[in-house]
Amino acid sequence: MNPAICAVPETEEPPPSDPAQPEPTLTLRDVASFSPGSSGLASEPSGWAIVGRPVNLIAEAGPVTRAGVLLGRPVEVAFTPVSFEWTASSGERVVAGSAGRSWDELGLPALSNTDTSLRFEQPGRATVRLSVHYSAEYRFAGSGWRGIPGTLSVEAGELELLVGTFRTVLTDGDCRANPDGPGC
Repeated sequence: MNPAICAVPETEEPPPSDPAQPEPTLTLRDVASFSPGSSGLASEPSGWAIVGRPVNLIAEAGPVTRAGVLLGRPVEVAFTPVSFEWTASSGERVVAGSAGRSWDELGLPALSNTDTSLRFEQPGRATVRLSVHYSAEYRFAGSGWRGIPGTLSVEAGELELLVGTFRTVLTDGDCRANPDGPGC
C-alpha cells in the first residue's frame, strides 16, 4: 500500500469565529472630537445697534454629520442644533429654539422685536457671543442611529456691535449742501 495515496493532506483548522462584539454605547465625551465646528453669526442692523431698540441676531448653524473611526470602528456622528444662546457683554441674554431669521424673511419692518433679539440700554461697544447646543446621535457601519443623552454646547463665535443713540431732526434741504440751513 502506498501511504501517499491514502493520506489526506492536513489542513489548518480555521480559528473559532469570534462572536459578534456588542456595539459600544457612546457618550458626548466620546464624540466631542467629532465637533460640529463653528457657526456664523450676523445681526440686523449689521454691526451696530440703537439704545433701547432691538437687534435681531441670526446664527448660521444647521445639522452636521461627521465620519471617522472610533474605538477601532468606522462611525458617523450627527449633530442637530436644539437651542441657541446669545450672551451680550452687558449681561443681556436670549435663548431660542431657532437660529433666527432676517426681518425680511419674517415679514417684519426693521427694528422689530424677534425671538432672537437683544436690547442694549447703554451706548458704547458691545460683544455678543453665541453658543449652540447640539443633540448628537451615532451609528457604527451597518447599524441604526442611536441617540446620546444630553446636549453638547459649542462656542460658535462672537460679534462686535457699536451701540449708539439717535435723534431725528427736521431740516429744510440737504445740510451738506447748505450747512447753515434751518435745522442743520
